[in-house]
Amino acid sequence: MRVLAVAHNTFREAVRDKVLYVLLFFAAATILGSKTLGWISIGQDVKIVKDISLAAVALFGVLIAIFVGTSLVYKEIDKRTIYTIVSGPVWRWEFVLGKYLGLAFLLAVVTLCMSAAAIVYVVSLGGTIDRTFLFAVYLTYWELLLITALAVLLSSLTSPILGAIIVFSAYVVGHATGILIDLPKHFDDTFAQKVMGLAYYILPNLSNFNIRAEAANGVPVAASYVVWATMYGAIYTGMLLVLAALAFEDKDV
Repeated sequence: MRVLAVAHNTFREAVRDKVLYVLLFFAAATILGSKTLGWISIGQDVKIVKDISLAAVALFGVLIAIFVGTSLVYKEIDKRTIYTIVSGPVWRWEFVLGKYLGLAFLLAVVTLCMSAAAIVYVVSLGGTIDRTFLFAVYLTYWELLLITALAVLLSSLTSPILGAIIVFSAYVVGHATGILIDLPKHFDDTFAQKVMGLAYYILPNLSNFNIRAEAANGVPVAASYVVWATMYGAIYTGMLLVLAALAFEDKDV
């Protein structure tokens, strides 16, 4: 109940954040404006609208997770309300988990709203929504949960600005982890290759959650793959939350 109370307060605070509505406005503008690019490719407008709509859900969801998530714990410390919280009957790990769940619920609402708008728009253009499209939305949300966990971790360690830069950089690199092992021949047996290889296995491979191309082109995706990607994201998210709880436990507040 203490975790849920923290989550509820976090959700209420996040809903009042003006940045949230600015990002939602640009997300809606991007989804509605995707039809413009569809006119460029004759007969491919629905596919382009699907692709851009799913990309908008992912991108603006990540921006919300970054800008809101990286300031969750830091904001409480800056306002000194953290002293009232930790001096009460709330364990520190409960506080961190509550903050995460509050933002996770906010992202669930935001993802559903943006996805619903995209679905209505696609259907109004004469397109159809298949299972792969819904899988793409689902995996996008799991990706957001992982990014949120990283944002909460950095919120316990550093300032919101630096945390936002690190999380966004991790998001970009996470979608391009293949380049860490696909190195030119002259990197063979070098220290750089070992470092890159280590980074490949440490950093989460966010491309595992990206099936937007399949959704846009109606290519079937096996349910077993979605289950595997869910487990992959759950493991990484769990590890990041444990690290966030440990970091906040040792924080001098």
